[in-house]
Amino acid sequence: MRMAFPMTTASAQRLVAAGFAGVAVAFLLAGCVNTRTTTTSLADTSSGQGAEMVTESDESSRQRRARLRMELAAGYFEHGQTTVALDEIKQALVADPNYADAYNLRGLVYMRLENAGLAEDSFRRAIAINPRDPNVRHNYGWLLCQQNRYGDAAQQFTEALAVPSYTDRAKTLMTQGVCQLRAGQRAEAERSLMKAYEIDAGNPVVGFNLASLLAQREEWSRAQFYIRRVNNSPSASAETLWLGIKIERRLNNREAVAQLGGQLQRRFPQSREAIAYERGNFND
Repeated sequence: MRMAFPMTTASAQRLVAAGFAGVAVAFLLAGCVNTRTTTTSLADTSSGQGAEMVTESDESSRQRRARLRMELAAGYFEHGQTTVALDEIKQALVADPNYADAYNLRGLVYMRLENAGLAEDSFRRAIAINPRDPNVRHNYGWLLCQQNRYGDAAQQFTEALAVPSYTDRAKTLMTQGVCQLRAGQRAEAERSLMKAYEIDAGNPVVGFNLASLLAQREEWSRAQFYIRRVNNSPSASAETLWLGIKIERRLNNREAVAQLGGQLQRRFPQSREAIAYERGNFND
């Protein structure tokens, strides 16, 4: 089972935008569950290690107990029952103290509980057991980014992307790009986000950040291309519609502004963006 903060349309998504700052992050406080356990939001869920899957015939009774506890922990984590998940993880580690996936999930639990110190300790323990796990590297990188430790975060993302069999490269490139935006590294962020877009063009966080970044440079036509794709998808939010309105207004597309404004007022009438639109405050 592998856990992460994945970017999935099945999970509830929230884009946290800072105007044209270009920093939009999906905090998906749920993880995907497979037969093995490890987790990543911009944190990760797939294995990507190339390791052969452990089946029941390969497991000792101790390992089986640990795996079953981890499956329970992952389920509780996905349903927001964080402290119950932590109790199950503790039981898994009692059964198997070298269970790297348990430390990875424990790191994500502590991230959700906003305990960065214990989260970091958990990820470092997972890496010590399995240095080539790209999911743990991804999750640890995002934790470091949130602490403004941008150089250390970059190293972890690089390690994750260096694993040839890693299948969630788009997610890590997206997270790396968001982290670079936070660090003010706009050129590097654009390169990372463009690489992510080449792999996963339907990802709304990637599209939003690219549009926002290009809007900052007043490349309105290019920004329009990316934000229109987001706003024409089910992932449109008050933030993405508001950015689209600003971009279309700059391009003097009054019909598009009116259409997006109507959608904003209809779907998100109580949002800060809808109120700003009604007031004609396009600098908000």
